[in-house]
Amino acid sequence: MFTNKSSDGLNNICGKKIAELRVAVGLSQRQLADKMQLVGLDIDKNAIQRIECGKRFVTDIEIVAFCKAFDVTFEQLLKII
Repeated sequence: MFTNKSSDGLNNICGKKIAELRVAVGLSQRQLADKMQLVGLDIDKNAIQRIECGKRFVTDIEIVAFCKAFDVTFEQLLKII
């Protein structure tokens, strides 16, 4: 049976990297949500928290917005190693 989870049981592979990038630039989850609004994505602090801890799936539209907000490439955001 197929499951839509990563090998570690999370619903996304970029949440940990998003948290890492957010902390590196000194943003709170609320501040990141505000920044995401500026790049055109309506997302709240609770959604950010659920993404970072792997409880929420991330859409391709959201991945594009995170890349813009952090000024990183898809490869950098989705790097697993």
